Amino acid sequence: MIKKAIVIVFDGLGIGELPDAGDYCDAGSDTIDNVSRAAGGVRIPNLASFGMGLIEGVTEVSKARPALGSYGRMREASPGKDTATGHWEMAGIILDKPFPTYPQGLPIEMLEGFERAAGRGWIGGMAASGTEIIERLGPEHLKTGRVIVYTSADSVFQIAAHEDVVPVPELYRVCAAAREFLDAYNIGRVIARPFTGRPGAFKRTERRRDWSVPPPGVTVIERIKTAGHPVAGIGKIGDIFCHRGLTEEIHTRSDADGIGKTVEAMRRHKHGLIFTNLVDFDTLYGHRNDAIGYAAALERIDARLPEITAIMDEDAALFITGDHGCDPTTPSTGHSREYVPIIAYGKALRKGVNLGTRETFSDLGATLAQIFKVEPCARGRSFLPEIMT
Repeated sequence: MIKKAIVIVFDGLGIGELPDAGDYCDAGSDTIDNVSRAAGGVRIPNLASFGMGLIEGVTEVSKARPALGSYGRMREASPGKDTATGHWEMAGIILDKPFPTYPQGLPIEMLEGFERAAGRGWIGGMAASGTEIIERLGPEHLKTGRVIVYTSADSVFQIAAHEDVVPVPELYRVCAAAREFLDAYNIGRVIARPFTGRPGAFKRTERRRDWSVPPPGVTVIERIKTAGHPVAGIGKIGDIFCHRGLTEEIHTRSDADGIGKTVEAMRRHKHGLIFTNLVDFDTLYGHRNDAIGYAAALERIDARLPEITAIMDEDAALFITGDHGCDPTTPSTGHSREYVPIIAYGKALRKGVNLGTRETFSDLGATLAQIFKVEPCARGRSFLPEIMT
């Protein structure tokens, strides 16, 4: 019997374009294989040992037989390719329509409404890369104190400010006011982007925070919490789920810190759910089209996985997945519409089971619901019977 589940989301780890990727201008996206090709190979022996290279469509990861885990891929049933969309679907919420995006820039009436709601002037308003727009508009921000506002290919309203000009607590207040105002627009996330440094050497800090629109329904993590189990959200999980369904929220400074905090939570909790998001793949490498950095990050985190498996008891199960793609080798700097991997490993679980192609990320949520004996997701099919010994 499984009493503890650890879910680790490699944010932005796609494994090949979905059939409708062309509708999202993502034809040709294949994050893991394209990263490996660009880097001259990626060495991830632990992920490979679980069966990553045996997943349908993955060609550039070594194929370990027999695999130590079970493996497959999941198809996103919700429209879109947003972080919240992907995580919510894992938790049993499938959206009917995508969050709105503004590839041509944010509407002027939205920006004017934000200024009135937050009491702060703004500059920018266009769709842009975060690092690029901070370099371009940072000097004006330093002179005027107006916050830098921008969006991307995703449903986001991002607010950047220098920590010496707009202290972080004030930036958070501005973002909270923006979130309340933007609920009427159903924008997926408001993101605080604090930075430091001088012109030509600006640097975003780890004090980023997200304000998501609430999930439109009860998630499986809320049901697990209601059933009396601890639910620890590590990284930006609390922000993604609007702080619902968690008994503990643990923010992290980096993906390395995220692994460390996951290990600490595993030692603290003898049962329940530990849900970790590793965001650096997405923010530091995918969005910046840094394939070499992405490959190196994969190798670093892969090398840390034995710290997790070494302390897993017989009643623990580890699930590794992604929430969308973020292919750094394509011209786009946004997310990509891709399959994501699903890997299941545990001492009490079967090894080498090919889970095939799952029709929705909610299959993971349905599996968690069955583990913790809570009400199942409205959609999604548990794969627990396939992997239990």
